[in-house]
Order: sequence, then C-alpha cells, then structure tokens
Amino acid sequence: MSSIAEFFQHLVNGLTLGGIYALIALGYTMVYGILKFINFAHGDILMVGAYLGLFIFNFLRGGSAMGPWWFVAFILAMLASMLICALLGMTIEKLAYKPLRKATRLAPLLSAIGVSFMLSNGAAWAWGTQSRKLDYPFDNTPLNVLGISIAPHQILILVVATIMMVALTLFVSKSRMGKAMRATSLDQSTAKLMGINSDQIISLTFGIGSALAACGGMLIALDVKVYATMGTMVGLKAFVAAVVGGIGNIGGAMLGGLLLGLLETFGIALLGIPTSYKDAIAFAVLIIVLLVKPEGIMGKAEKEKV
Repeated sequence: MSSIAEFFQHLVNGLTLGGIYALIALGYTMVYGILKFINFAHGDILMVGAYLGLFIFNFLRGGSAMGPWWFVAFILAMLASMLICALLGMTIEKLAYKPLRKATRLAPLLSAIGVSFMLSNGAAWAWGTQSRKLDYPFDNTPLNVLGISIAPHQILILVVATIMMVALTLFVSKSRMGKAMRATSLDQSTAKLMGINSDQIISLTFGIGSALAACGGMLIALDVKVYATMGTMVGLKAFVAAVVGGIGNIGGAMLGGLLLGLLETFGIALLGIPTSYKDAIAFAVLIIVLLVKPEGIMGKAEKEKV
C-alpha cells in the first residue's frame, strides 16, 4: 500500500471515530451551553441506548435471514432507542437536576455522578456483566477503493453522523425552538421575559442530547461489544472533544470530535503508540489545550464577576 493510500486509510478511520465522538460531544456542549453544567451521566445514557438498540434490533429481525429487512430493522431500532433515551434524559433532568438548579455548582455535578453509577450498575444488574455483540445489519465485507479499505459499517457511521449533525445545526439555527434554545443559552432571565418557557427548553435540550448519545451508542456497538460500563471512557473522551472544540459551542463540539478522532488514529499510526494506550492521547490533547487556549478552539473567553 502506498503512503498516499495509507494516509487516506487513516483519514477515513479517523473521521469515522471522530464522527461518533462529535455526536456524543454535542450532548455535553448543549447542556453546558444552557446550564453551565457537565452531565457526567451522558456516557451511561449512550450505554443504555446501545443496549436498547441491540434488544429492539434482535426482536425486529426475528429469525429471518440477513437481507434488506435487517437494515430496516436496524434503522427502526436506532430511532426507537433515540426516542426512549430522549425520554430517559428528560426524566433524569426533571428528577435529579432541576431541583438543584439554584444550589451550588457542585451539587448537580455530584448528582450527575450518582446518576451515572445508578445507570451503569442498574444495567449490570438487569442485563448482566457479560458483553454482547450487535450483529451487522448487512454484509460488512470491506470495499477496496483505490487501495483504501472501507468497511460498509464505516460508511454507515459517517453518513448517520453527518445527517445528525446537519439536522441539529439546521434545527438550532432555523427553527423557533432552536432560536429559543440559543436565547436561553445567552440569558435565561431575559429569555423568560420574552415569553420563552426555559424549563421546556432545558428539558428539550436534555432530550436531544440523550437521543444523539443513543445514536452514537448504536454506531459504537457496530465496532465494539455492548457492556454496562462501555459509556464511561467513550463519554469522557467525548467530553474532552467538547472542551477542545469549545464547550458550549455546537460547531466546536463537532470540530473537537473530528479532531480527536483524527489525532487518535494518526497518533497510533505515526507515533507507534500501542492501541491499548490510545486513550492517553485524548487526555494529553486536553492538557495541552487547557494550557494554551482554555476556552477551546472555537470557544470565547468569559469574564466572571466576583
């Protein structure tokens, strides 16, 4: 394989991984943009979404042989998982975070950590600790394009991640609810005076973020097995992506996710970092960004009054 083909091979792999990070990072950045709060249970919602998608997909395909129905069943399972996780995220916000909005910033953070443990331990209790594999909904034999090996599931990940990110961007920039979200993010008090129901907007934000996490969970399940703690490291790295891009900035979350995926992939390929140590790349990037540009690549420095 030529060096050019190798470069494009790593590029495809990095964009595939980065697309998943970007989807999950959007949930962190949307919640932070409105509440200035890090929802550390976000990665565990991803795990719940992966489990739900796996179970629904297996139920829908039944005992049928692999064919077009399997792919349709996978898409339906993804949509169902996103809907259920959206409701789960909204419920968690109402029960665990809303009562603490006027408390110190540490209180909702500790509540989020508690919810995270409840979800991961609850999943282990309900579904066991043994990992499960989500079968590919199609023949996943890699395609060879100009010396570049591209698996069909990579194409699916790139297409779905792109559609979701474009849809979210259009929703936030063009729709009435999206404009209300932006207004609430800028100033909740003023938004309320303008007739915006901030509670409804916050709940919607959690719902959308949780739905994107479920989508990311199902896409990750095509690459790795599903287990109760699968969302922990992925969630942390998506959080890193959000911070690197500029947490609170939707475009920054997308950029940070793609950049982190590319850095991980090329870091392993060019620096010879063992795959088992690739997680260190994300946190090394985080430290560098915090030292050089703490607000992130696309973030804006904010001055707080003391």
